[in-house]
Amino acid sequence: MIILIPAYEPDQQLPALIRSIREAEPWATVVVVDDGSGPAYRDMFDGVKALGCHVIGYAQNRGKGFALKTGFGFIADHLPGRSVVCADSDGQHTIADILRVAAAVQGDAAKSDATKSGAAAMVLGTRSFTGNVPARSRFGNTATRLLFTLATGERISDTQTGLRGYPASMLPWLRSVHGERYEYELNLLLEARQAGYAIKSVDIATVYLNHNSGSHFRPLADSARIYAPLLKFLASSFTAFLVDTVMFLILSAASDSLLLAVVGARAVSSAVNFAVNRRMVFRHGRDKPAARTGVRYFGLVVVLLAANFGLIAALEAASVPALPAKLLAEIALLSVSYVVQQRYLFSRTTASWPTAREVDAAAAGETSGERPANTHIRA
Repeated sequence: MIILIPAYEPDQQLPALIRSIREAEPWATVVVVDDGSGPAYRDMFDGVKALGCHVIGYAQNRGKGFALKTGFGFIADHLPGRSVVCADSDGQHTIADILRVAAAVQGDAAKSDATKSGAAAMVLGTRSFTGNVPARSRFGNTATRLLFTLATGERISDTQTGLRGYPASMLPWLRSVHGERYEYELNLLLEARQAGYAIKSVDIATVYLNHNSGSHFRPLADSARIYAPLLKFLASSFTAFLVDTVMFLILSAASDSLLLAVVGARAVSSAVNFAVNRRMVFRHGRDKPAARTGVRYFGLVVVLLAANFGLIAALEAASVPALPAKLLAEIALLSVSYVVQQRYLFSRTTASWPTAREVDAAAAGETSGERPANTHIRA
């Protein structure tokens, strides 16, 4: 088992965490990524190195997602075949919880190897958010959890946890997922199912030191990055919903046929929704042939339309007015639409995932003409 710790301008909580790991597991392998903290923090990372850690890094701050992928690349190249537990550097994760997540990952990996079946799983250290929790942390996790559930239909109680475990087999995929900053960890949750990976949880303590003053999270900029994948889909769906509702009301007024109103409105709104989702919402939508994907999309539309019609008819039979019935039906089917589109219609195929070499080249700026990241290793 390897413990991977990304760190940007860390305080004394980082060496304290390393010492706790050394006391509990003297032979544990620890990899620390200096996310461009700068010369002022060289002594801090030299001290961490003296505690027996591998220390790698680069000159400029690139974000937590980039730091994690840099760590995964180092582990894949130099310490292959071992599972990884990622922990934050600010003291929010106790050594007991880190080891609990590590045990869950190792146990799951061993079980999968023994049975030769079952999907590999990432393990989340899940906090209960009880006690003295900073307001921004409580609000942030609640908002992300609700948006995630609304868009995907899946319930994950702690979408923002930084304590996560991954089996060795997941490393190539982890390095290929989009995102360089805090949005990266949410993207992992959004793409895990379509990539064939399960998500499991282990309860951990909720720890915030000095009201989380050591965090480098920027509430506005980083929240926008985190919520972007979900908000884009919800905005696209809301736009289509407005088009659909207006057309539904127009056709309902012009005709006594509920079927005509529902079908006509959906034909117009689905064309708008397909174009927006393919080009703006799902990253890999443009990679898919428009004609073939369009046929599949409208096949989904037919299925959802039938479900929509059935729900509206059932609600109207229960004396619910047409417009409220329409709203309730759309909300009920929203998460179904997202899951199918994200996992099947606009998902990337395994063959389109970049190779480790391509990921390394992109990280160093070689594929875009940027200046290399000046990655250095102190091990």
